[in-house]
Amino acid sequence: MTVDLQPTPGSTTHPLDDAVRTSLRGEHAQFAQWSGRIARYHPDVAGHLGHPAVLTSQDWVDLASLVGPGQPTSVRGFGHVVPPGWETVGGFDSVQLDGTGLDVEFDSDVIELGPADVPEILELVERTKPGPYRIRTIEMGRYVGLRVDGRLVALAGERLHPPGWTEISAVCTDPEFRGQGLATRLVRDVGAGIRRRGETPFLHALASNTTAISLYLTLGFTLRKRSAVTSVRTPIDS
Repeated sequence: MTVDLQPTPGSTTHPLDDAVRTSLRGEHAQFAQWSGRIARYHPDVAGHLGHPAVLTSQDWVDLASLVGPGQPTSVRGFGHVVPPGWETVGGFDSVQLDGTGLDVEFDSDVIELGPADVPEILELVERTKPGPYRIRTIEMGRYVGLRVDGRLVALAGERLHPPGWTEISAVCTDPEFRGQGLATRLVRDVGAGIRRRGETPFLHALASNTTAISLYLTLGFTLRKRSAVTSVRTPIDS
């Protein structure tokens, strides 16, 4: 499958265009750390950082102040000019998918996960690499899983929460149990919980993960936009 990696033209006022800051101004305000126009989640909750589409010199100063000297972080979007003293350490492309058309259904076999399950969640995440998951990520929303003989083998849950939307995240299945449709069941179950609140699901995926993107498209998601993520390190003397 080929993913269209062209930048999305048009308005930048949609809440999903600035999903981190719109979440941290609203539903997730209790997790927010701000410096000027730059915002991030408490590091124990998530690694996401939000910023304006165009970064001024003051924004870069505020970003460095928020993150600390010599620390890794990332900026999302196109055309950023990294200031002198900063180190560019990598980057990747991601896609955002709109779940308006997601076919949702609660699953009677799905279990609700809570703080006591975090050690097992972290073990599953380490084995499957769906993306970062931290010790307090469980507080961001509803997380659910499937167990086989008492063992957690599949996971999905809620992450960013812009007004009217909720991101489905941490979708993963233990390699021994892939190919059984477990991820599909969990995505539909999480989506059902989101719809029950009158909200719309969405998600992000690496643009290179065409297998996952193909699955999400078959479930009713549509490609909404593409973004570049640039990984940087703040100056040592920030």
